Amino acid sequence: MAIWKTYRVADAVTEIDEEKFVLPVIQRSLVWTEDKMELLFDTLLKGDSFGGVMVIEEEKETKPLFNYRPFTKDGNFILSRQIDSLKQQQFFVIDGQQRLQTFYIGLKGTINGKVLYFDLFSDYNLEYEFKFEKDENKLPKISKENIDRKIPEHFWYPVKTLLEKLRNTGKYKQVVKEIIDKQGITDDLKKDHIEENILSFYENVLNSETLGISKVVINKSLPEIENRQRIVELFRRLNDGGTRLSSFDLVASILKGFSWEMEGFLKEMLEKYQDIGLTQDNLIKLIFLLQDNHNKEMASIEATDAEFAINNRERIKATIKSLKDFLECSKTYDYYKEGNRSFIPLFFISYHLFHKDIDNNALTNYFNNYETGNADFPLMKRWLYHSLINGVFRSKGAGWIPYKTGIKKILEAIKTHKNKVFPIAELFQVYITHPITFTTTYTSGNLDQLDNSFVYYLMYDRARTTRTNDIDHIMPKNILETNGVDWGKINSIKNFQLLDFGTNRGAKNGKPFKEWVDNPEYVKDKSAYVTLHLIPTDETLWTEDKFEYFIEARTTLIISKLTTYAS
Repeated sequence: MAIWKTYRVADAVTEIDEEKFVLPVIQRSLVWTEDKMELLFDTLLKGDSFGGVMVIEEEKETKPLFNYRPFTKDGNFILSRQIDSLKQQQFFVIDGQQRLQTFYIGLKGTINGKVLYFDLFSDYNLEYEFKFEKDENKLPKISKENIDRKIPEHFWYPVKTLLEKLRNTGKYKQVVKEIIDKQGITDDLKKDHIEENILSFYENVLNSETLGISKVVINKSLPEIENRQRIVELFRRLNDGGTRLSSFDLVASILKGFSWEMEGFLKEMLEKYQDIGLTQDNLIKLIFLLQDNHNKEMASIEATDAEFAINNRERIKATIKSLKDFLECSKTYDYYKEGNRSFIPLFFISYHLFHKDIDNNALTNYFNNYETGNADFPLMKRWLYHSLINGVFRSKGAGWIPYKTGIKKILEAIKTHKNKVFPIAELFQVYITHPITFTTTYTSGNLDQLDNSFVYYLMYDRARTTRTNDIDHIMPKNILETNGVDWGKINSIKNFQLLDFGTNRGAKNGKPFKEWVDNPEYVKDKSAYVTLHLIPTDETLWTEDKFEYFIEARTTLIISKLTTYAS
């Protein structure tokens, strides 16, 4: 029997601290990223649904079904304890661990040594911005992600401090006044944003019962082994792949009951194509999308999904083989091989390939003559490049959540073009109509609004990346600041290069640019260096007093490179 009870998030966090909520040994470790944790707080303050939590209710002075561990306060794993008799009634969380753990860490703890900050100037009509950071001085001062914000500056405030102030006073208006007075804020628009954001935090964290807990009562009159099996099965059903798992077993356990062949098929695909980011979650999502279903969640996997996958497994194999060929031909394979790249565009390239009216052999070899005889290739490449340059598969504000609105709208557009030429114009129109910030014309004015990681990838001829190099100021920050150069121009991609960390933090560190680059002890091949880093060849621009002219010339080189590759 399950009993539902609603909680205020702040109360649930208190009970986690008191170990009234704990994690059974069958639970996995914390796997959510900082970005995902930050997004959950945005979801909470918007009043959107983030799912319920299911727990086993274990009584005081009884032996629990499972050993347990407390929630981590700093992200580090804690070993489970062997317990013969509980000292208090406790709730063993079998579904919702990542959400509860996020609230606990965000409101009371740290992750990777970082505390959670809330931007009190957030545009509350679009997005509540949260950020984990160790050093407050490293938090962004000006918003570059959303140029439509009413207030371009950020005002980061520690979440733990805000929670304590609101708890101590119980009056959000008093806290608002204290913060405004302490900061000396007189602008009415800024005051309004501070009040509205703190009110949303107060209502959704401390005042309203926004968290649903379903308590499953264990019938201890049944044999322990029977209860254990029941809960393990329930755990397997509830943990639906919403979080990337380190093990293949969970997805396999759901599907192999429908078809024993699914286990081998999934295992083969994941082992063969993990280099392009094909995870178990992505493969299952692809199976749903190939059936024109964007809403389906892992928990709703049915026998028909397994049947579709098995009946079409050779077609899916040919599709993913062709997808990998496309990435190699379009020179984006290395970008995806680095990992942690959004798989969303690959869903739809796969979707288009899968629905081509050609046999599996032809599909497997579809890009063999991509340069001369393939009408789809240049369109797919242009769509992928412009989409990645603009960062459309990351959160863009304006209600654009790539894994929700993005997938839905792109699917709606592409499914009407099965077995036709790749619909690049219609897919670009999805971005424009939504609307999100998107352009295929790159200028000095919009260069810093683009996705840096992919822009660097193209700047360095689709090879050098930020994962293996430092982002370095070409002309040193300290000299430019002394010369009174604007902060935004100093910290711009126009003045950034990728440099190996040894050179950046050693020989180059803070030296005037021309002095450094002209010294063969530091730069052995100046010509190669200039070509690699898109440095203007006019050496009269290489001094810090000519910085404005330097970045103007370099911007032209960067835009030329982007335009050439994305055409």
